Amino acid sequence: MRMAQYGISHDHAHDKALVLQENESVEFAGVYEPSEEKIKQLGIHEAYKAVHWFSSKEEILEDQSISAIAVTGEIFDNLGFAREVVEHGKHVWLDKPAGNDLLAFKEVIEIAGRRQLHVQLSYPWRYHPGFRFILDWATSGRLGEIFSIRARHSAWPGSEDRWKMWESPGVRAGGIMFIQGGHLVDIVVSILGRPQRVSCFQRHDAEDPPWYHNNTAAVLEYAQAMVTLESANMEVNSRESRRFEVYGNRGSMIMEPFEPPALRLCLDKARDGYAKGWQTVPLPSGTRYHPDLAALLAAIRGENPPNRTLDHELTVQETLLRVIGLP
Repeated sequence: MRMAQYGISHDHAHDKALVLQENESVEFAGVYEPSEEKIKQLGIHEAYKAVHWFSSKEEILEDQSISAIAVTGEIFDNLGFAREVVEHGKHVWLDKPAGNDLLAFKEVIEIAGRRQLHVQLSYPWRYHPGFRFILDWATSGRLGEIFSIRARHSAWPGSEDRWKMWESPGVRAGGIMFIQGGHLVDIVVSILGRPQRVSCFQRHDAEDPPWYHNNTAAVLEYAQAMVTLESANMEVNSRESRRFEVYGNRGSMIMEPFEPPALRLCLDKARDGYAKGWQTVPLPSGTRYHPDLAALLAAIRGENPPNRTLDHELTVQETLLRVIGLP
């Protein structure tokens, strides 16, 4: 399948370029980046050493041999890019989060739905062995009724994430939660669906620009459950403290850290090969983007249903914007 890349400004754009080149089922057609300045600044990465650079967006969009495009530009440009892609009848591998304009994203989803196209948000934890175990147990009833989820997904001091907000009025209130929180929201929505009510808490507690909310939390309320999400831009070695907890009335799960995954399971009684009480669940290490791309390819070919529906992608984005206090 021929695929291409539109935009190279996203933090993970070069990762996507490498994965597209490494996948044996993909013929990587090349890259289009509308900004010459960005090409000079970011195009020197090893991932772009031997790629073809398209000279115009028409060249990439109107090439009928290209079936799907990875949209990996600046977060606030990507919805415009994605709309162009679906309007030209191509599937979209869209890097997260899906901008800050819910109506614009909804229109992309609606166009894709009418044209039977796939729009897949690139949340890699969907394919993470620990989160796959958590989703399986939490949605199958083996933990009983889920009444509480707690999760933390932070970034380290000095992380470049904060500068994403500088020239983007209307999203400054989101702070670090806007960048990191979608990872958590995606899993929570997969387990519990759309929350009934969301309360967000955003503070500025470090030496970042004074408008930047770097110490954030949100509470998501459901009919019989409560979820607490946290994200800060001040943690030392924050990858080691990323944590996801699920509590049901028949069992609990705690994963910390995510990479490599360390998961503990507690059960009210022995079931499905696991003992009563607390125990460690052995898990393999995973890769971030290879299974993400493989899921999209399988859906496009009709080999498997999409890993997440278009409605799910829209609900995740709408919930994320509620989590950061945007209407």
